Amino acid sequence: MNSADFGPPEIVSPLAGRDEVRPTGRRMRFVTPFLAVLALGGAITSLQAAADANWSVYLGDAGGSHYSALTQLTPANVARLEPAWTLRTGDADPRNRSQIQCNPLVVDGVLYGTSPQLVLFAADATTGRERWRFDPFAGGTVEGGRGLNRGVSWWQEGNERRILFSAGKYLHALDPDTGRLIDTFGERGRIDLLDGLDRDVKGMYLAANTPGAIFRDLIIIGMRLGEGPGPAAPGHIRAFDVRTGKRRWIFHTVPHPGEPGYDTWPADAWQRVGGVNCWAGLVIDHARGLAFVPTGSASFDFWGGDRHGDNLYANCLIALDAATGQRKWHFQFVHHDLWDRDLPAPPVLCEVKRAGKTIAAVAQVTKSGHVWVFNRETGESLFPWREVSVPKSILAGEKSAPTQPLPLQPASFARQQFTEAEVTDVSPAARDAVLARLRAASPHVPFDPPSERGTIILPGFDGGAEWGGVAVDPRGVLYVNANEMAWILTMVPAKTGAKAGSGAALYQQLCMSCHGVNREGNAAQNIPPLGPVAQKLKAEEILALFATGKGVMPSFGFLPDEQKRALADFLLGTGVARVGDTAAGKVEPTGGGGAVRSPYATTGYNRFLDPDGYPALRPPWGTLNAVDLNTGEYLWKKPLGEFAALTAQGIPPTGTENYGGPVVTAGGVLFIAATKDEKIRAFDVKTGEKLWEAPLPAGGYATPATYAVGGRQYVVIACGGGKMGTKSGDAYVAFALPSGQ
Repeated sequence: MNSADFGPPEIVSPLAGRDEVRPTGRRMRFVTPFLAVLALGGAITSLQAAADANWSVYLGDAGGSHYSALTQLTPANVARLEPAWTLRTGDADPRNRSQIQCNPLVVDGVLYGTSPQLVLFAADATTGRERWRFDPFAGGTVEGGRGLNRGVSWWQEGNERRILFSAGKYLHALDPDTGRLIDTFGERGRIDLLDGLDRDVKGMYLAANTPGAIFRDLIIIGMRLGEGPGPAAPGHIRAFDVRTGKRRWIFHTVPHPGEPGYDTWPADAWQRVGGVNCWAGLVIDHARGLAFVPTGSASFDFWGGDRHGDNLYANCLIALDAATGQRKWHFQFVHHDLWDRDLPAPPVLCEVKRAGKTIAAVAQVTKSGHVWVFNRETGESLFPWREVSVPKSILAGEKSAPTQPLPLQPASFARQQFTEAEVTDVSPAARDAVLARLRAASPHVPFDPPSERGTIILPGFDGGAEWGGVAVDPRGVLYVNANEMAWILTMVPAKTGAKAGSGAALYQQLCMSCHGVNREGNAAQNIPPLGPVAQKLKAEEILALFATGKGVMPSFGFLPDEQKRALADFLLGTGVARVGDTAAGKVEPTGGGGAVRSPYATTGYNRFLDPDGYPALRPPWGTLNAVDLNTGEYLWKKPLGEFAALTAQGIPPTGTENYGGPVVTAGGVLFIAATKDEKIRAFDVKTGEKLWEAPLPAGGYATPATYAVGGRQYVVIACGGGKMGTKSGDAYVAFALPSGQ
């Protein structure tokens, strides 16, 4: 497809087309989104009065702005930052398979964070000295394994306070003074999030890895679910009473009969299709009583032959009445997703100026590297966009969408097409190797559907924008760090007929995308090989892992016992899952909710790299961008991160793959870690000039927090590493100006 395939540059009304956006009928009111409002019925609390000093809400405030009004650190003095304290939790995985993605909270001088093994702790925010810790896994296993956690939620009304903390499939309520469970919440202090989804999801994977959002006495929460061809739970959005744990409302993201959007699915989809979940987190407009919820794709990510239609509310930003769960408006960014184009980060509330007027807006970044900006009340896009024609899928049984939405402004912050002109130029040998592989794959075009030949995904599966999210300041300037990485997706026919329930077929459907075609693992993603399993584990130990999951490995509890045994026998045997052993055709699910539902599997999430392990695309590979949302124009764009070995060869900083978001302060400084070179940096918000950097004990793949205690401003970052082949860590490091300055 070339530029002509996109059709004429027609400007489409945001209220027209395939996904109509309806106004709410509410009258617009002015509200600043940069206060850390907890919205306790509109009452002013001690936390609100101390909002400038605290970091009491995940990502800075209820609107997800990543913004702090603190001013002590400025471009003039930030270079004098030094480590103020380091806290080590002592539970990093020595095999480098753990991470810390937590954006900690700081409330009245106490920091609340989570460890690599999802132990919640409280520490003195001026010294790092631990006060208490709570291990949700103590005394037994939690189904779904320890997995990941990105933070906790704080609720307070009067003198009543609690922390809401998720681990695995459970949501816990704790006393922030003692770290003890609050017995009156749910069942002895916790609720099982697999319950109350209005469908039988027994044995399916669920983990709430991103904090829920607080609205009055509710916590509104999403979750992470299975994305493969096996059974997956639906990603319905729910609100729970923060005192009792009882479900107060539910919004069906896979609509039930009679609900809007039901006709965009097969008639029985509500009974069997999974995903369409909010794993990235959501934000609240307390003044308007609105929750803005970004959703992911339906499962299976890469083949939708069993879910024909546009699939609302997958890949949508949904505005819900936060008190009732009623939909006010929505916008779908990808119709019938086949590329795992989940919305990767929470939206951000902001204010933009148009024709001298201030508009309350909500901005959403995407994996494809775009920024969309909407009127919060009506859902009207504040920049033009249009539907473009896209290639048709050739996979058996698939019916891909004929068009996809494309914003015309702002310009994308990541490249959209991998042509030969974009091939790496770091060395002649690297360029030659990448050119050969590029020419062997299908020619890349945006929204090229998955194929057996191999499809280039650019930006890659992790973005573009990723889960770290974006920062925005009161000027309406948005700051986003981006990955400029190509990945390759290859589909393979699934085993069929009598082989469908065999161990080799189950491995192909459930395990191959992570552990590789030949069980070799994926070092770039810190995923271990499975060859040594026979030497380390017995059959009963493997079966126990299937029941509970471990780390980021989901539970396979939905499998019938005979299929679990077949998969265990395969892993313990000498057989190898070979792509050539498969045959195409439709595979029906087995009794008891068996795993195989798709005629295709995928060989995994594979970065497109040169022979030396660097990205196949020419640099930059990671960037930091400032976008003026008032005009849609970029103010600056800078490489983010570097490879020391390339710098030593005289190659300018290339940027690196990066995970974790920025923080912006009223002092005019942006802080971000995120990079593969394991550093934290400070930038001038007006120019993008790098002002300071410091090494970290492990990669800071998280969003920092900034706060003040006793008149001293701190910046703290979780250093958990464990991504992109880097070592795992267990530290939180806080920086501040030297004492007395």
